[in-house]
Amino acid sequence: MTAENLIGFEAIPQNLPSYCIESFRRHAKPDALNYRKKGVWHNLSGEAVIDRIRNIALGLSEMGIKPGDKVAIISENRPEWSLTDLAILSLRAVNVPIYTTQAVEQIRYILEDSGAKMLFISGKKLWRHAEQAVQSVERLERIVFFDEDAVPEDDGRAISLSSIEKLGEEAEKVEPDQFEKWIAEIEEDDLATIIYTSGTTGEPKGVMLSHGNFVSNVKSISKSLPITPTDRSLAVLPLSHIFERTVFYVLCANGVAINYCAAFEHLASHLQEVKPTIMTAVPRLFEQVYHKIVKKGKRAGGAKTKLFMWALDIGQQYWDFVEKKERVPALLAAKHKIASKLVFSKWREGVGGSLRFFVSGGAPLSRKLAYAFWAAGIPILQGYGMTEACIVCANRPEDNKVDSIGKPFDGIEMKIAEKNGEILIRGDDVMSGYYNKPEETKKALDDEGWYHTGDVGYVDPDGHFHITDRLKDLFKLSNGKYVAPQQVESLLKQSPLISQPVVVGNGKKQVGALIVPDWETLKETLKEEGIEASGTRAELCENKFVIKRVQNDAIRFTKEINDYERVKRVYLLPNEFSIDKGEMTPTLKIKRSVIDEKYSEAIAEICGR
Repeated sequence: MTAENLIGFEAIPQNLPSYCIESFRRHAKPDALNYRKKGVWHNLSGEAVIDRIRNIALGLSEMGIKPGDKVAIISENRPEWSLTDLAILSLRAVNVPIYTTQAVEQIRYILEDSGAKMLFISGKKLWRHAEQAVQSVERLERIVFFDEDAVPEDDGRAISLSSIEKLGEEAEKVEPDQFEKWIAEIEEDDLATIIYTSGTTGEPKGVMLSHGNFVSNVKSISKSLPITPTDRSLAVLPLSHIFERTVFYVLCANGVAINYCAAFEHLASHLQEVKPTIMTAVPRLFEQVYHKIVKKGKRAGGAKTKLFMWALDIGQQYWDFVEKKERVPALLAAKHKIASKLVFSKWREGVGGSLRFFVSGGAPLSRKLAYAFWAAGIPILQGYGMTEACIVCANRPEDNKVDSIGKPFDGIEMKIAEKNGEILIRGDDVMSGYYNKPEETKKALDDEGWYHTGDVGYVDPDGHFHITDRLKDLFKLSNGKYVAPQQVESLLKQSPLISQPVVVGNGKKQVGALIVPDWETLKETLKEEGIEASGTRAELCENKFVIKRVQNDAIRFTKEINDYERVKRVYLLPNEFSIDKGEMTPTLKIKRSVIDEKYSEAIAEICGR
């Protein structure tokens, strides 16, 4: 995107509602926000979006919401999430988003800690999940349901969003200019949101971000990435997450048509129907897509499988030259052209056929997978951000290094701490602190304004930053050597046999891995290789031939790293790590302390005591 899309925005108040509403008005798109319901796509025009934001804001004011009040949202991705968000912000109130996957205890904690006065919730399914937490929060005055048929009759606090909007319509007749006056009064330092970190250890912390934090981020990203009003996007990551939410504001400000994907299982069909040109994602998505493609290619059999595997190899060779900025040999270029036409064209069709680039964040993506997608004509730009500082940096299409997180956006400083290699960040995008936690704020923000990310990394001679791991996730073997588990896990994820790996070995003799196999692929592979393996998943986890087959892949995919980092033995688990079992955060990060305690005997078995 170029800064041209934001020309004229300096003349309006520097806050989120101003930026988004001005863009909806300026571009006047008939398909500004789009969603699918009961198999049919519905469109909201820019004008309709503005009207609904105004009505919701006026209705909330009628319900007693004032500047500074906290209003929570728990919902899957849908237009109402964004409309309500911008309406809350228009009143100088504070949005407190909650993940749909958050445990009941955490929902209760967030509502109580933030002092939320009102809660928006999507429908019956989420109400069944959250009701127990909500009912015990006395300070909560109102519960607003996006789905009108979900409003419980036995709760006097419950009301539908449509009722709020009707109140707003009536209020506008009395004071037609009130909404615009509110927006004009919003200042950059006004608190916009409190986002609670998912917390791999301890209780969640409420990150305070202002309108100015977001607006500065919108501006800096807008100057760096090629996004235009002709683009189409598909929002699949949860809007409760800082990544997708910031991207929403960037897309809004630049007039991009936004399409909502409410659930991951709808992604494949949505890609075909929307045909997005830009999209955000996490490595887990690329890993799943890659393994499905490889599985399909191997199933074809005969000449088709040979062609597929040849194309994969050619793609890796080709992109290795491209990334190093070396001349691609003529014969290799010709082979890649054939591979693109016969094999990779189907990959591009699978993501809609129009995609210009993905932006990936949240975890490292292995070089092999990145090369495969780039060689297929599906660019993945890895980036980096965190709740405390929005989106900090990313690779650019014209300046990409697949194993880096790119360079900082304009106005954002990054450096590596000399003491421990920690990545430090400073800029207008950085939070003001943690809500109700002054001591935690002091630990994270130093006297010079640097935010201490907790991530360890380095910067290369070209100015690209690289992350090696989380500072707290690094562990030391009994021989004194340090291991960065995330990097090793990204290598393991290249194996189609491995669904979820967790690298372990803190204080032990050697590195091991707890692995949840991709059971379907594993069984097919064992059958093809003539290995007899039957029984339940639990029984297969104890089958020495099955263990050896997965272990061989783990050893093969980690052979290029230092010997002490390599996975020596594996322990198979029948069921995936999950949020419900307390093993993962709502953002799908592994809670390593929980894993170490829960599987201590297994870890001792494969890593030595």
